[in-house]
Amino acid sequence: MDRQVLVTGGSGYIGGFVIRQLVAEGWTVNTTIRSLAREAEVRKALAVPADKLSFSAADLLSDAGWAEAVAGCSHVVHVASPLPNGAVKHEDDLIVPAREGALRALRFAKAAGVKRVVMTSSVAAIAYGHGKKTGTYTEAVWTDVNGPQVHAYAKSKTIAERAARDLMAAEGGTMEYVSVNPAAVLGPVLSADFSSSVQIITRLLSGSLPGLPNFGFGVVDVRDVADLHVRALTAEGINGERFIASGPFMMMKEVAAIIRERLGNEARKVPTRGLPDLLLQITSIFDPTIRMVTGELGKQRITPSDHARDVLGWVPRPAADTIADSARSLIDMGVVKV
Repeated sequence: MDRQVLVTGGSGYIGGFVIRQLVAEGWTVNTTIRSLAREAEVRKALAVPADKLSFSAADLLSDAGWAEAVAGCSHVVHVASPLPNGAVKHEDDLIVPAREGALRALRFAKAAGVKRVVMTSSVAAIAYGHGKKTGTYTEAVWTDVNGPQVHAYAKSKTIAERAARDLMAAEGGTMEYVSVNPAAVLGPVLSADFSSSVQIITRLLSGSLPGLPNFGFGVVDVRDVADLHVRALTAEGINGERFIASGPFMMMKEVAAIIRERLGNEARKVPTRGLPDLLLQITSIFDPTIRMVTGELGKQRITPSDHARDVLGWVPRPAADTIADSARSLIDMGVVKV
């Protein structure tokens, strides 16, 4: 008999790959999107058998549709959460839906008799607010939302995961909970609807960056993030665990070098020179999106994934392959013209 699972945020980047892997492994999937007007578009992008995937309309800030979405499911993967493409007007625009969506997913899952919820969190809930230029942060660490230079997205992921864990401790009963905390998610895209992390690659390929800022991030492949979610769904003895999903920490100059090496002439617009920190700091006075980056200049937030490797046998692919596949698919999908 097929297993049945709810994946929230089916139109999203990570959600799409989670759905694909679950269907490939014999699950029947229910998924939520905010409007059923997008169902045909999302089905086409996911390209899974129609009888293995059903859709419900549900929003993070409303109860409508949630009971129907989770009905009959033994497991839930809660991926849906707001992700900014730039600066936000107010941090609550991210914090409130992230927190309320997580609590809503858990409460409806418990009411439906779900066995386990796997929630997509982030290394942003781990590695920020510590006031260090270079640091190594494991699953035992939490972002200090009151610490220096903690942006709204990091606050939203931290507050949402803490709220989820608090609710589970108070009301979870026998239902189990696990979080997956990815770094910057790159890799191939299924459609033009992908995470803001992939914008890094689009901007490098398109030449819209005049140079390479002195900052970096942990790199992880969206296919490997999906794989970690699926492993966490049924592995025994992991209730309450957190699993970082990250490969190596890479500076922008390293990412750019890989794209140039792998794509040759198609990467001719990728910058080769660095951008002075001072130039970015001056520009950030007028550009709130750049202001989000300036706090990262020269910093290294290393988030090792040893725990996921040791406990779940998770093995991410080489970061260079992830970066090259991301660039290649953006060109093939027509997202970037080179």
